[in-house]
Amino acid sequence: MTALILENARIFDGSNEECAEGMSVLINGESIEEISDKPITSQSARRMDLAGRTLMPGLIDLHIHAYASSVNLQRVATSGHTYNAAHAARMLGHALDCGFTTVRDIGGGDWSLATSIEDGLIRGPRFFYAGRIVSMTGGHGDFRPMHVSRHDEGICQCGESNVFSVLADGVDECLKATREELRQGAHCIKIMGSGGVASPADPIWMNQYREDEIRAIVGECIERRTYVSSHCHGAEAIRRSVDYGVRVIEHGTLMDAETAAHVAKKGAYVVPTMAVIFALMEEGERLGLPAVSMEKLRSVFSSALSGMEHMRDAGVKLGFGTDLLGETYIRQTQEFTIRREVFEPVEILRQATSGSAEILMREGELGCIADGAAADLIVVDGDPLKDIGLLAASGEKLDLIIRRGEIVKDRLSN
Repeated sequence: MTALILENARIFDGSNEECAEGMSVLINGESIEEISDKPITSQSARRMDLAGRTLMPGLIDLHIHAYASSVNLQRVATSGHTYNAAHAARMLGHALDCGFTTVRDIGGGDWSLATSIEDGLIRGPRFFYAGRIVSMTGGHGDFRPMHVSRHDEGICQCGESNVFSVLADGVDECLKATREELRQGAHCIKIMGSGGVASPADPIWMNQYREDEIRAIVGECIERRTYVSSHCHGAEAIRRSVDYGVRVIEHGTLMDAETAAHVAKKGAYVVPTMAVIFALMEEGERLGLPAVSMEKLRSVFSSALSGMEHMRDAGVKLGFGTDLLGETYIRQTQEFTIRREVFEPVEILRQATSGSAEILMREGELGCIADGAAADLIVVDGDPLKDIGLLAASGEKLDLIIRRGEIVKDRLSN
């Protein structure tokens, strides 16, 4: 791979609001080798003049479901793995074109999909996956309609697992399920800590899993030097999850001020997912979201933005996620404009870069521009610190995208 020098760059490094002007960056292989305010000498490197454009770390989406080929998850279960994998390829390619050089599949993604990306069979971002979500029977990971019994065919494998989750009840089953997902390369383990929108049999307000079950899963992950992430909407579910050792809360939609302060004190993280809520409110019925799910969706929609306001006021550490299902994947960058209702552009940029890298336990490697960091970079035509909408244009304002040191989009050389 030929070395590459990016010249005359205005750098947002993933953290600092002040951007250095007139900078040069040397990429050698998959890493950043040198950053300088003076021209970098090289006889063999390719040179690209950014002409003052903003160079920043590649974006990170911490909450995707690559195999979610429909908003109706029962339909996903019967679509077949080939169909779902085809959707994943389309979705991941779109994410890369939007500037997302890293994603975390937090339910369903597996070793096979990760290897397909690594080997170049599928065009996509770096791919972290949590494997199948660990859920209690009747929890948010149990998508069987209420009339379906344990051994009805066509919905799941005897009620024990589906595309996105595995059902486990009691400490021993939870330990076995956790160990199996970690054995298959899961980056972390996700549990269902509350009711959810897409599942038919559990109210949003329902707390899920007992303390001993959650602590057992957390303990197993600590032994593997990783962490537990918990799907939670309600405030009580959030509090008990972090009290029992969960490191990351997914959604946190019904967060109140007291709970936000508690989460911040505990040092836990939250990954809000606004894009999916707004997308399904607008398109859910048309796309086949069941009526029971639409009803639950409406119950959380009105509190979504105020929940993020409580997180902001309490100083909760936040990541960036979208959670888009089916055809709504094309709305991935709308998360930026929705968050703009609550946060300043620099806060959102940190959430989508260095903050998310910290959640991935990859700080200093991803989500930053620094010596020795990964060469995952995007070039923005304009200043996203003033106009976050530049990142909300589905890649239209990105002139260059680099993943692992390889140029995957180039409008500067044309």
